[in-house]
Amino acid sequence: MNSFDGRERPRPRTGVLAIDPYRPGKSGSTSASRIYKLSSNETPLGASPRAQAAFQKVAERLALYPDGGAAALREAIGARYGLDPARIVCGAGSDELISFLAHAFVGPGDEGISTRHGFSIYRIVILAAGGTPVVADETNLTADVDAILAKVTEKTKIIFLANPNNPTGTYLPFGEIKRLAAALPPHIVLVLDAAYAEYVTRNDYSPGFELALTSENVVMTRTFSKIYGLAGLRLGWCYAPAAICDALNRIRGPFNISTGAMEAGIAALQDIEHIDTSIAHNETWLAWLTQEITRLGIEVTPSVGNFLLMHFKDSAEARAADAFLTQRGLILRAVDVYELPQCLRLSVGTEEANRLVVAALAEFLKSEGGPRG
Repeated sequence: MNSFDGRERPRPRTGVLAIDPYRPGKSGSTSASRIYKLSSNETPLGASPRAQAAFQKVAERLALYPDGGAAALREAIGARYGLDPARIVCGAGSDELISFLAHAFVGPGDEGISTRHGFSIYRIVILAAGGTPVVADETNLTADVDAILAKVTEKTKIIFLANPNNPTGTYLPFGEIKRLAAALPPHIVLVLDAAYAEYVTRNDYSPGFELALTSENVVMTRTFSKIYGLAGLRLGWCYAPAAICDALNRIRGPFNISTGAMEAGIAALQDIEHIDTSIAHNETWLAWLTQEITRLGIEVTPSVGNFLLMHFKDSAEARAADAFLTQRGLILRAVDVYELPQCLRLSVGTEEANRLVVAALAEFLKSEGGPRG
């Protein structure tokens, strides 16, 4: 007869309880009548009208399972970028694909590398797969290829590199990415997380198409959550070598992408005018915000994404600024979880929101003793 004394219960395997759950930014304020959410790097222009219309049409088919292979979506992505659809795997956001990659290639005793201020999900998925997270230091808040390579051991199985990086907005030029890939042992998977690639206008940048096309160990992940404005539908994709695609397709769920997400994604890809408008808006207002906030005496890390990182005197001032802005309905992202307690991350918003943030920051600094410029 089994005995039960009330103390036994299912216990997660070793490593799971070492995970600090992902902490999203706040999204509201109890003291403001109008909210400007600038904490999640969402596009201020919203989803393409064509994507919205495509999503609404799916209401007629809600009782039917989606296409488990996401064939039409993969074909559309392939057509947009000149890629082989057979080497595309789609997920419920690129986060899901990042998790799949960790579970496919990392196990107990293995190590996974990410950079000091890299996206916090990397540590989570490595631990969830039973592996050990290893952190490579950055230089001037930018990934450092030599620092990453110095952390590679015989236990290393995967490297996650956000390029551009969130929350810093910094990036590595393609020459450095190629140098990293060339120096890695062929059994180590290099994941290039290019969630913000569409916003980058630098000539020396590449999201990683070339390496994913020609290497057996490089994967590029992308998302529809940022410039395409489909964050609420959870849709992402990756381009990878055939063998890695095979592994991912073996572990993903049979219907991991909803019909609504797929149809909206296809329509969003085809609305080039909306994408171009979004890029132009971001280019204009990212530069304006950087200039105006710097003029106030607040240091800003140069960014190529749709957000920027502001540096305050210390963590106490950053918290005070966050509270001051929140009271006025301006919701920014505290980034202490990224070891940047003295910083706040600001997403590029509408013209109205951008101007309000700068005015509120000026008012905050005045209350603290005046501008620093």
